Amino acid sequence: MAVKDYLRERFFPHMWCPGCGHGTVLNGLLRAVEKLGMSKNEMVMVSGIGCSSRISGYVDFHTLHTLHGRALAFATGVKLSKPELTVLVPMGDGDALAIGGNHFIHAARRNIDITALVMNNRIYGMTGGQFSPMSGYGTSATTAPYSNIDHSFDVVELSKAAGATFVARTTAYHVQNMADIIRKAILHEGFSVVEVLTQCPTYFGRKNRMGGAVEMVKWLKDNTTPIGSKAKQENPELIERGVFVQKELPEYCNEYNKVIERATKGR
Repeated sequence: MAVKDYLRERFFPHMWCPGCGHGTVLNGLLRAVEKLGMSKNEMVMVSGIGCSSRISGYVDFHTLHTLHGRALAFATGVKLSKPELTVLVPMGDGDALAIGGNHFIHAARRNIDITALVMNNRIYGMTGGQFSPMSGYGTSATTAPYSNIDHSFDVVELSKAAGATFVARTTAYHVQNMADIIRKAILHEGFSVVEVLTQCPTYFGRKNRMGGAVEMVKWLKDNTTPIGSKAKQENPELIERGVFVQKELPEYCNEYNKVIERATKGR
């Protein structure tokens, strides 16, 4: 199937602002799925609430549009009941790591075979530009007009510490790399996290005087570097991108089936 075959074209034009990075993520996701040659009936997309979560409305898969921060909880139920399905969970940084933070940590700890896409644009875009856990110290937002004093954390480091068995980071600028990383994440058997650094020119860019979409995408290009590059050694402030973790551990659904077998043995 072609990329357009995976879209619900009747729901276009989309609701994202001009210059938003989420459309680029949708493109990368669909190109990854196309390359894998997956059937639409093999996939389920579960999303919460937020600009990024609207992706589920535009794909012609089985979809669940659920509660704010609870997408991974719903996705866990889907995967346990139908482990043969490929489960994709697109989330924003607030959705995944603020109200959804506890679900995120425990999904990673369990190593359930779900692919979590964290679109990190450092802001709550849909509800008016409030600061998120990823906005960072010294940034401005509608809820921090005199500067945000909350420190952010590293999504990659959190995912690694929580036990995710596939952890990667890419950006809305590196579109081909993004599609390749998402493809690898889907193929991985275990909990996969792909952080995509994206731009929100409407709220984060405007509030923090970063310019429009073009300037923000250029910032993503100039301020990131491949893992272990010479540029990182020369400038430690650069954000690394690539695949940080890819390891094999027992997958949760498989282990749960073993429990069922042990519990029913001898009946």
